[in-house]
Amino acid sequence: MEQRGRGSFGVVFRAVPADAPEAEAVALKLALHNGDARFAREAELLSRIRHPAIPRLLDHGHWQPREGLSYAWLVMEWIEGLPLYKWAQAQRPSSRQVLQLLARLARALDATHSAGGLHRDVKGDNVLVRHADGQPFLMDFGSGHHLVAATVTWQAFPPSTLAYRSPEAWRHVPRSGKLPAVPYSPRATDDLFALGVTAYRLVTGKYPPVTHPEDPNAWLWRPKELSRWTASVCNPRCIPELSALVSRMLSPKPEARGIAREVAEALEQAARNAGRGADVPLFTGEEPHPAGLYPLPQHVTMQRPPRPRRWPWLAAGGLGGTLALSVAGLLSVGRSEEPETPQFAEQEESEEARDGGTVAVGDTALTARVEPERAPSVLSPIAVDVPPKPFPWQRRPDASGRCPNKVQVAINGGCWTKMPVDQKDCDGAEGFEYRGACYTPVVARPRPATSGPVKRDDSP
Repeated sequence: MEQRGRGSFGVVFRAVPADAPEAEAVALKLALHNGDARFAREAELLSRIRHPAIPRLLDHGHWQPREGLSYAWLVMEWIEGLPLYKWAQAQRPSSRQVLQLLARLARALDATHSAGGLHRDVKGDNVLVRHADGQPFLMDFGSGHHLVAATVTWQAFPPSTLAYRSPEAWRHVPRSGKLPAVPYSPRATDDLFALGVTAYRLVTGKYPPVTHPEDPNAWLWRPKELSRWTASVCNPRCIPELSALVSRMLSPKPEARGIAREVAEALEQAARNAGRGADVPLFTGEEPHPAGLYPLPQHVTMQRPPRPRRWPWLAAGGLGGTLALSVAGLLSVGRSEEPETPQFAEQEESEEARDGGTVAVGDTALTARVEPERAPSVLSPIAVDVPPKPFPWQRRPDASGRCPNKVQVAINGGCWTKMPVDQKDCDGAEGFEYRGACYTPVVARPRPATSGPVKRDDSP
């Protein structure tokens, strides 16, 4: 029917079946690159999740316009609505409405994490608020990952947006400035931090300070400074309960954020118990738009400590200043000493409206065509807690609750093997944490095939 969106890897159309033009419209997402493995990974992750705040996957396959070419496609539930920050501009929500909206998004993250997946690019542009009822939807799982999924990019960081990247992710890079040999393994708390950044900008119209330890504003993340730029400080219309929960998701300590289910419950409780002040609109309609990068509130004065020494490679990427928020992906550019100021100034103005300078996936280091897919492994570059239920492909204990091998342990209905690494190294070992130890799931042996393969001719 019409094109509605385009990113680095795919284009989205509003579509109807050719033989039933009166049918309800769907979203058709078509790959831009031949053989892009991201789409298969996205389809698998979406097929595992059932949640009212996540669009339903209806079908998927490959389009082959001619021999030797294969373009993946997905068909999903169509959501007619506005991106989150534009919705906030138009609707001027109250603190109570934002609490309810954030609770639904946290529930969507909980469903994703419970399915063994991560979104990895939570941000305002990837949240759509439906016109009909104000229901938020967590969109675009193209940057997502799930257990046993193949790794299609091998960068220092997985897909994400610089303005939403957690402090622990930045700490993964050595102080020498050299790219780490082992890529950072994200976990559920990274998604929660990104949701916190989303909430902060939703409430204040600004991004929080950059979390990189070498950024000039990194001192603002010190414990004694955190209370001086909270959501309620930057926007006095924000109630303390909402501000406290935003600060919880933005905690520099991952363990302090909790898990998505706990955050959702806290948000829901705050929405129920908040007083009449929670119904005051957060905005007057006179605020400047689009939202800018993090500034100090005009009524708050702070004394900046001595400027830290920059890493040469970070200076080349512009990450030593606030322009890093709108110049995503320059982490991997050449090592020139300083960028040209006019070029950066122009990019800041044009990129900022695109929510951190990206569409669909975070780092422009990933905009190159995908490498040939590497063989899937039992493990995935995700280090999270053991999920509450076993994976569909995981070996189950017998009727007595025991696993078939003595070295295997029954946890939450599945069989697991303890890994000989410390808990602090569990993320690097690509394992799951449980009671202070690191475990890996045991894969059930596949049953022998009872029939030959069925060949299907898929077309969009």
